[in-house]
Amino acid sequence: MRASGTFTVKSFVPTDVTPSPAVTTALPVGVAVMEKQFEGEVAGRAATVFTAAFDQATNVGTYVAMESFEGSLNGRDGAFNFAHSASTSGGDRTGEYFVIVPSSGTGELAGISGGGGIAVDEDGTHRVWFDYDLDPGADRG
Repeated sequence: MRASGTFTVKSFVPTDVTPSPAVTTALPVGVAVMEKQFEGEVAGRAATVFTAAFDQATNVGTYVAMESFEGSLNGRDGAFNFAHSASTSGGDRTGEYFVIVPSSGTGELAGISGGGGIAVDEDGTHRVWFDYDLDPGADRG
């Protein structure tokens, strides 16, 4: 099944995390927490832990994100985790990875598995889609 929608970032809060041992590279590494709001066939909100090695001046870098989503996919209510990452050399997205975390689904989304993706339109609209299956034996209590 596929569910698609758009999302906006409601908050982006950098956090003070210092890796140990300290290693200096050409791109700084940062961590932030985010709140996202989703609309469409994907409706709800997510709490996100976002890590990146990124150069703000050139828009070059890579991010890794872990999200806890709460809401609905195609009208089925529940929650689950998903992870994604991508790299950019300034105006593209490469090396994309997107996965629904196994065994993380609750409610009507219990037993969810699969993947998906994120795209950013030229006008800045952020799109998300989930290509997913639901285990018919999962308890959707």
